[in-house]
Amino acid sequence: MSDLTQLTISQARGKLHGKEITATEITEAYLSAIDRANPALNAYVAVTGDKARDMAKASDARLVKGEGGALEGIPLGIKDLFGTEGVHTQACSHVLDGFKPRYESTVTSNLWADGAIMLGKLNMDEFAMGSSNETSYYGPVINPWRRSRLDTVVMPTMHQGDGGFVSAGGTRTARSLDNAQLVPGGSSGGSATAVSAFLCAGATATDTGGSIRQPAAFTGTVGMKPTYGRCSRWG
Repeated sequence: MSDLTQLTISQARGKLHGKEITATEITEAYLSAIDRANPALNAYVAVTGDKARDMAKASDARLVKGEGGALEGIPLGIKDLFGTEGVHTQACSHVLDGFKPRYESTVTSNLWADGAIMLGKLNMDEFAMGSSNETSYYGPVINPWRRSRLDTVVMPTMHQGDGGFVSAGGTRTARSLDNAQLVPGGSSGGSATAVSAFLCAGATATDTGGSIRQPAAFTGTVGMKPTYGRCSRWG
């Protein structure tokens, strides 16, 4: 597959451990995709390119030796609600603008221990209070999907002339895109949009009243809400 961003996590994992691709290659593919698409979608509020490359290099070193965790070399996006040491963690609120924690959340610590790579922090409704991802201090997230519609076009009756005639009138239908921007749902709209637009292999999210499930439904992705208490909420 020429575009590495199209791989599922399972496919990418198989190719990484089979040494068909490197963590550096797939990471660079995602960073390039983010550069191209994020200005229009606003899924990421921070892109950690240098950190991602360092993590990918470390993953490649482990993979060469036949080592590595369950997510070794898999590039992920992290919802801005999760504390990431030394990396902006702002819950997409002006209140926390510029905040860089000195700690790592348990969820992200476990991901890094398993070899995952952080591409950046993902947009969300401010303090996870919202269901459209329009309340973020850093601007709304745009759903990568567009609606399509069938338009009925009336064809004019054309008479014969010097140039002949093409149509005797009638109607035809054509499918066209409605270019209205759609919301991705919330509060994990950045996570859902990033996965749907192939800007990460997977993403973290949170769900109290539908904040994983609704954005997944809005963007054609799969969202998994773990049993309450199964994942630590520390950090």
